[in-house]
Amino acid sequence: MKKKAVVIGGGFAGVQAAIELSKKNIFEVTLISDRDYLYMYPISIWIPTGKLDFDDARVSLSRISDAFGFELIIDPVLKISSAENKVFCQNHILEYDYLVAAMGAHKVKHPGIENTLSICGKPEISLEIRERLNSLIEKGEGKIAVGFGGNPKDKSAVRGGPAFELLFNIHRLLEEKNMRRKFELTFFAPMKEPGERMGRNSLKLVDRMFKDLDIKKHYGVKITAFEAAGVAFEDGSKVESDLTIFIPASAGHSVLKDSDLSLSEAGFIKIDDNCLAEGTNNVYAAGDIAALEGPDWKAKQGHTAEVMARCAAENIYNSEKGLPERKGYKEHLSILCIMDTGNGAAFVYRDDKKQFAIPMPILGHWMKKGWGIYAKAVKTGRFPRIPGL
Repeated sequence: MKKKAVVIGGGFAGVQAAIELSKKNIFEVTLISDRDYLYMYPISIWIPTGKLDFDDARVSLSRISDAFGFELIIDPVLKISSAENKVFCQNHILEYDYLVAAMGAHKVKHPGIENTLSICGKPEISLEIRERLNSLIEKGEGKIAVGFGGNPKDKSAVRGGPAFELLFNIHRLLEEKNMRRKFELTFFAPMKEPGERMGRNSLKLVDRMFKDLDIKKHYGVKITAFEAAGVAFEDGSKVESDLTIFIPASAGHSVLKDSDLSLSEAGFIKIDDNCLAEGTNNVYAAGDIAALEGPDWKAKQGHTAEVMARCAAENIYNSEKGLPERKGYKEHLSILCIMDTGNGAAFVYRDDKKQFAIPMPILGHWMKKGWGIYAKAVKTGRFPRIPGL
């Protein structure tokens, strides 16, 4: 009889874990998700500017489960009990022999956050951003502020790249409509050097782009509140805005508060290099839900989540087979981003040995579009995964 492997989460980490475990062909694999599709966040930056349809950023989880042969359950998770080897959902209770927790994270809450929209929040919010942006374009002028925040309890729990990309794409859209001079664009963040994890070369490149594109900056001051008319800061300064787009830092998932797993100060699951949850022998965590360890510049990204998922699946297999080999995620930590600008991109990479940012006019934009097509094909089993991608 096959052992039961349960995966929680329908994002990049959860889907990859379910795929890898199914490939092992010795487990009965079940994926639990609270929505019925995988959302391709990296390409969702084009939804607000009308360059991508919402449905084109979604991949049906049933298509993925049919392709790789795992069971799919759409049901919100309420509690994890590692002591009982059970996952409690709204409509199901599942027992497991192995568990991979990959249900992402919640967000740091700021006063007045309801006055903002996030490109990294619920998928449907991308459509709200599009509507608000189109309203300003119809009006013929406006002030748009885009930014991201940090989590002082876990500096890796930040998502800044999409904020840069969306702002560059908004600039490009306004240029295409010959309306750019009618709009004031501002990028804001509470840290002194937002994006420093990408490396010095990337910071210089972004700063030069902001100057060339006449994008204002507001850095290094704590955000006190978001208001209907903009953003207020600790030093009394304000950024006026008709549309504020903000990506809060990640915080521990609320489900973990009622579970019995060991958590970091920020509320993420503590794991070792093998993605094994602290104090357990059969619970693994991958992606945003896990507390990353590693260099100061580490950051939670989709490709890191997939690396962790593959490590977890391999280690579960070896554990079940009684094999001593274990696979660690830390050696694979890197920052990798094709920072799209709407008509080009910058290829950004950093690891412990090197860091660089390469401007890629025209080609970079099509490379990112190509990645989106490739990623969806791989996830549905229509194209083999290329090692390293």
